Amino acid sequence: MKRTLLLTLLLAVTLAVGAQEKIKVACIGNSVTYGYGHSNPAKTSYPTQLGTLLGDGYEVGNFGKSEATLLNKGHRPYTKQTEYKAALDFAPDIAIIHLGLNDTDPRNWPNYRDEFIPDYLSLIDTLRNINPDVKIWVCRMTPIFHWHKRFKSGTRDWYAQIQKAIEDVAELAEVELIDLQEQLYHRPDLMPDALHPNEQGAGIIAKRVYSAITGDFGGLSLPAIYSDNMVIQRGVPFVLKGTANAGEKVTARIGRQKIKAKAATDGSWQVRFKPMRADGKSHTLTIECGKEKIEYKNIAVGEVWLCSGQSNMAFMVKESSHAAASLEGCEKKEVRLYDMKPRVVTDNIEWPAEELVKLNEHDYYLPTKWQKADKESVNDFSAVAYHFGAMLADSLGVPVGLICNAVGGAPAEAFIARNTLEWHPRLLEILYNWRNNDMIQEWCRGRASQNIKKSNNPLQRHPYEPTYLYETGIAPIASYPIKGAIWYQGESNAHNVELHEEIFPTLVDCWRQTWDNPSMPFYFVQLSSIERPTWPHFRDSQRRLAGSIENCALAVSSDKGDRWNVHPTDKKPVGERLARQALHNTYGMKHVTPAGPTIEKAERKGNSLILTFSNANGLASSDGLPLRTFEIAGERGSYLPAEKVEIMGNKVRIRNCDIAVPYRARYGWQPYTTANLVNSEGLPASTFEISVE
Repeated sequence: MKRTLLLTLLLAVTLAVGAQEKIKVACIGNSVTYGYGHSNPAKTSYPTQLGTLLGDGYEVGNFGKSEATLLNKGHRPYTKQTEYKAALDFAPDIAIIHLGLNDTDPRNWPNYRDEFIPDYLSLIDTLRNINPDVKIWVCRMTPIFHWHKRFKSGTRDWYAQIQKAIEDVAELAEVELIDLQEQLYHRPDLMPDALHPNEQGAGIIAKRVYSAITGDFGGLSLPAIYSDNMVIQRGVPFVLKGTANAGEKVTARIGRQKIKAKAATDGSWQVRFKPMRADGKSHTLTIECGKEKIEYKNIAVGEVWLCSGQSNMAFMVKESSHAAASLEGCEKKEVRLYDMKPRVVTDNIEWPAEELVKLNEHDYYLPTKWQKADKESVNDFSAVAYHFGAMLADSLGVPVGLICNAVGGAPAEAFIARNTLEWHPRLLEILYNWRNNDMIQEWCRGRASQNIKKSNNPLQRHPYEPTYLYETGIAPIASYPIKGAIWYQGESNAHNVELHEEIFPTLVDCWRQTWDNPSMPFYFVQLSSIERPTWPHFRDSQRRLAGSIENCALAVSSDKGDRWNVHPTDKKPVGERLARQALHNTYGMKHVTPAGPTIEKAERKGNSLILTFSNANGLASSDGLPLRTFEIAGERGSYLPAEKVEIMGNKVRIRNCDIAVPYRARYGWQPYTTANLVNSEGLPASTFEISVE
């Protein structure tokens, strides 16, 4: 009897569960939705993977049609396909619409762009007529990468316009928006034909759509840049950004400030604390969301600088000629360090296959946290950056936080955002076939090819690839307020001076846009001395760039060079020269001399040239010997050494008796130069070339 009763009860439960209707999800779209390019779309398309994530309570239908357009007058209108009719017959409770990619075709958008929004709204209205309670999400399109055959001819521009139109549709139709571009824009390795995500890419889409439907974004989370011992930039609002499950309330506290926020439908939230002053206190930052709580302790308020570039910035204190002296008393310095060390270094080796997979997943920098300065942390930190920060801390009397993410051998273009390069009239070309692209230094291309030899993926990532270090090293810290940046790089771009004159200002502008600070200070080290023939031209180009970019200045290092070693070991003066520029220009300490003698103009007087310098108090030679390496030339003649060099206050007179009418002068124009002009502070003059005004 008991057994019969139990079986009856089980049967009743089974029937009740069976009778419960599943939530129907219609995935409406084009070939990306269908799973084009997959060996088995029925198993790996994003709708299939979404169904697995959502579980048994949902029924997910794939209504993707390859080549379908949103436009009703397009070359293959979605609304005229059998998949569209099937989607309507499905009568979904939830609809995910991802259309627009094929509308970038020149047959479509140029002709019918004005009909895109009305056609999209009509599609939404039709779904609502079928089921007035349907929940609809429209998707910002997955990326189209630069190697798409029509990218330069129109797709790039039309794609951007369609993305904006989709955002307008979401607002007009009062539906939610899912950003699928953001999810894949930094993963070109997952899109073999520049358009269609592979199986792993489809999984990323599925997870993002799952989060939109369920509101599950993994709970409370903040970027790794936040940790105990961090330094908050004084004098500006402290904007704290993170993620939480959609709709969850977040409360953040620091000091007497308490601010509440609510996670948006995409899981994002932010709070904006009022500017704080450097008060010498230790602060605690607490973030709470439901039962979750994150707490950061021993926080200081002061100045924060980003320190980046290639190996001469990465060059550690323990490798320098002044290592022991640098460590003396470092614990007493109000300096804190966030050291982003690469997972694998760019030596001339083949990297293990497992590391190559991590590179593609942007797992390039080792996990790190903010540290107070002590012998261990300083010893392994950038020598240039540490001495920059130590001089600032001593001079300003406030804590200084330093973020270092320099990578040996890295070219500057690796630190620039993809969208910046895509829209640059010349630098767009640097993205193409980068390991065979002579816009990129041959050494960089060769070293990268050696490192990734074990990869079978033709789209394998590498830190030298244009945009990669921006994606992995700059974008993850972009929410963290900084005062400015110091930069030591150029060795891997010195092969093409003129191209670097495009790249460098683009990088500066890109970072200023990233931190939403158009005049963010940017100080950099001029390349040193070494026997490399292009370097005099490159150094002079850097000098001119420093003068042409607002709030930008350089530190001369040619007197600290090594004839054969690209890594000179005397880094302390270099870091302190950068600090001088910051103290003088950023912090208004006008009594601090920012640089060595700086050429201003050249005037002809008889058969001599009179060179006028700023920062020229106490002009002298650094070694007590006659001034060296000044050269002089006529209008069309070659340069000849200046036979007579004479200091006259803040001017230098030079001449050569064989040149009756001088037109040009230059100084320090040897790859490895022994130039010796300094001012009273012992700061050296830059390599320069100048013509008579």
